[in-house]
Amino acid sequence: MAEITVAVAGQPNSGKSTMFNLLTGARQYIANYPGVTVEKKTGYLKIGDDKGKLVDLPGTYSLSSYSIEETVARDYLLSGQADLVLNIIDASNLERSLNLTLQLLEIGLPVIVVLNMMDVVDKRKIKIDLKKLSQKLNTPVVKAVAKQAKGKTEIKAMIKEVYYNIKKYSRPEAEIIQYSPELEADLEELTAYFKADKRFTNYSARWLAVRIMAGDKHAEKLIREVS
Repeated sequence: MAEITVAVAGQPNSGKSTMFNLLTGARQYIANYPGVTVEKKTGYLKIGDDKGKLVDLPGTYSLSSYSIEETVARDYLLSGQADLVLNIIDASNLERSLNLTLQLLEIGLPVIVVLNMMDVVDKRKIKIDLKKLSQKLNTPVVKAVAKQAKGKTEIKAMIKEVYYNIKKYSRPEAEIIQYSPELEADLEELTAYFKADKRFTNYSARWLAVRIMAGDKHAEKLIREVS
């Protein structure tokens, strides 16, 4: 029997906490992340013969290091503790919600995208092609309505599918966003550098290159610490 560790990530007001409660029920434990006052909620669920450990990350709009919540979420995702990420998004605000999704994908962990609030989508007569979205993102997409307890079975099945086919769903060199040719040339050079250096094998070389090019102070600090 395996214990599958799943990081639950999402923007504020995406229904992330409602989904977390739906999946774990009363099997929850609350503490703080080390060194900060940000609440850490952990819950458990059965996935067939396996045990799922869900870690509810702070709600953030991005994975920049501008707030304590963003830093905590990103540090956890980079720590190697999670086997995969469950990304809960507000399907009725898809464009805004996918900003965080793209950043999660660039880190390189397997990601399951959960389109929550599909009842609002249907009410507004918004058309979302799940198959095409999954193909574009190159990651599984599941629809749900957490407040109506819809999607739990499908999510559990997808967690198991991804975990037992982890190599298929991992993308350590994911190129989710294509930048300008000039920028891509610089990114390729920087990515090759990180790939060749064994000190950075625990990180996505592409993600590090993107963050350094963006002037990310957290990424710069990480590189100094590793070096």
